Amino acid sequence: MEVSIDAAAHKILARLPRGPLADGLVEFLVFGLKQAWACLFGGLMLAMILATTLFWPDTGLSRYDFWFLMALLIQAAMLAFKLETLEEARIILIFHLVGTGMEIFKTAVGSWVYPEDAMFRLAGVPLFSGFMYACVGSYMARIQRIFDITFTRYPPVWLTAVLALAIYINFFAHHYFPDLRWVLFAAIVLLYGRAFMHYRVFRFRHSMPMLLAFLLVALFIWIAENIGTWSRAWIYPHQANGWSMVSLNKLGSWYLLMLISVVLVTLVHPPRPRTD
Repeated sequence: MEVSIDAAAHKILARLPRGPLADGLVEFLVFGLKQAWACLFGGLMLAMILATTLFWPDTGLSRYDFWFLMALLIQAAMLAFKLETLEEARIILIFHLVGTGMEIFKTAVGSWVYPEDAMFRLAGVPLFSGFMYACVGSYMARIQRIFDITFTRYPPVWLTAVLALAIYINFFAHHYFPDLRWVLFAAIVLLYGRAFMHYRVFRFRHSMPMLLAFLLVALFIWIAENIGTWSRAWIYPHQANGWSMVSLNKLGSWYLLMLISVVLVTLVHPPRPRTD
């Protein structure tokens, strides 16, 4: 399906006028379309959450259970239409389990709550929640292929794995010991500070510092989280009496958590060095 869509799009785009301005506009348009396509899993989940917030009939089925069943259907369709490979799905499943484990702990200590009932729950956590992490993993895996991403000065993968493990441990440990997130941020800068990613949009390849790419992804996840809490998919303690914006501190949390997904994706898509 992706090959067919890409071929049809190339035929249309190839007929467009050329020139500095036209080329720039085409690259910008295609960049947005490819990003939306890479976000397919997350976009469908977010659209479903918003739609059921605006209208949800009394059918006896909770929203949370509906989201869980639909998430299973979306994941099955992604595999059936070969929008994800089996290898990518395995990595996404690992991130799903990693996220669910953190959800169980975080809700137990009161970091956030799920205010609605659900039949499909594990230790009080509705099972759809793991798919919110799977959305991030799906995006990180799909974007590698869609943008044909290569790297320069990518750090040793084993070091990034150690860092990802330290980040995950800190999400739990900071409730009992000093929060080491600033040490972890410094480690990210040391490892990725000189690294660049290179990606093809349509006619041209572009480059971006990896630290900036991480920040942009974390920012969009934070925006999606604001939409999710507005719809009361989950809420933080300060939102119990009415919605208010998610703290910018969560942007840092997503930056760290997103790095875990990056490292997991390298298990199925090893970082390719730039050759052009």
